[in-house]
Amino acid sequence: MKISTKGRYGLTIMMALAKKSGEGPISLKSIAKDHQLSEHYLEQLIAPLRNAMLVKSVRGAYGGYMLTKDAADITAGDIIRVLEGPISPVEVLDDEEPAKRDLWIKIRDAVKDVLDNTSLQELASYKGDEDHEYYMFYI
Repeated sequence: MKISTKGRYGLTIMMALAKKSGEGPISLKSIAKDHQLSEHYLEQLIAPLRNAMLVKSVRGAYGGYMLTKDAADITAGDIIRVLEGPISPVEVLDDEEPAKRDLWIKIRDAVKDVLDNTSLQELASYKGDEDHEYYMFYI
């Protein structure tokens, strides 16, 4: 399963809103500026998030967007499903060998488990180690 820019930028929008929760509406213009993203593209992504009732819009000079519920009650899976569709890294075929079919189901369930058990609050308040080593594998 590959998450497209829709999913990535959608998470960026939602994390920005979660970080500013309680401060009033946040404009897409400010999110776009802070993250060096296209405001026009963010406008396209906010509509499905609003339709899914994850965010609400506030009109006016000091308008913008706000989360509709607490960030702890929204999961990464909620956001990814709205923007990317169903979570299914591998298509499971009924006529496939049982061992392979079982493997694909385990992979799907593991991805769903991670996304559904990671809250927006966790993502927004993440304080990771900057000392992560990234491994390069050569084949």
